[in-house]
Amino acid sequence: MKVGLVLSGGGARGYAHLGVIKGLQEQGFRFDVISGASAGALAGALFAQGHSPDDILRIFLTTRLFKFLRPSSSLKGFFRADRLETLCRQYLPHDSFEGLGLPLIINATDIAAGETVFFSEGPLIRPLLASGAIPVLFEPVQIGGRQLVDGGLLNNLPVEPLLGRCDFIIGIHTNPCAPGRPLRNVRNIMERTLLLAIHNNVPERARQCHLYLEPPALCQFTTTDNARAREIFDIGYAYALESAPRIAETYARGLEAFKRSREIKELGS
Repeated sequence: MKVGLVLSGGGARGYAHLGVIKGLQEQGFRFDVISGASAGALAGALFAQGHSPDDILRIFLTTRLFKFLRPSSSLKGFFRADRLETLCRQYLPHDSFEGLGLPLIINATDIAAGETVFFSEGPLIRPLLASGAIPVLFEPVQIGGRQLVDGGLLNNLPVEPLLGRCDFIIGIHTNPCAPGRPLRNVRNIMERTLLLAIHNNVPERARQCHLYLEPPALCQFTTTDNARAREIFDIGYAYALESAPRIAETYARGLEAFKRSREIKELGS
């Protein structure tokens, strides 16, 4: 039975992906395909490369991201993502989807056309940067004549590429929309506005996952809480362990349904 993993965007909340994945691995899960948006695309790419969840967290904890940010000279964003390519090449040296240990699909948003674009072959790093290019903060990333920004804007849980390809799909969403911390300033209000807008494209896709995981404790964090990465990781890990009975029961039902479906196909042939 092929197991697919869908990883949402979420900024700093995306560190929870790593904790949940670690918990799922300890429960015996192995993944055949990964689909990710924004922070989930980055986590998925590093994991598909072969880095463990703990190693990926260590990469972020020991990297000074700001030294790789380059101010933009245009009016399309405050920063350019170019120098981040250098950082990505340290951990994704082949710069290709084909060089990964697992199949990976990532998405970005064509800001001009207003549509989602999926990438699964060819060069990896620029689509990866495009998937996480938060509008206004970063300039759009130019690929094939398209101006691409954060994939989560239109599709923050990109389950579609796994439908019909995987027999059991696990969706991890790190952007719970329940009331969180008080809104004290303009930045808080902007973050909350973006979160509410993005959250609208998730529920229908969540229903297409066989197992949907969303750590509710992430409400207490913002998408820019990078200094609390370890805490966010631990919340994801604890949530996966606490959810183990539900996870096991859901997977058992999925496995039984898969076996019945295969038996029916064999009888039909």
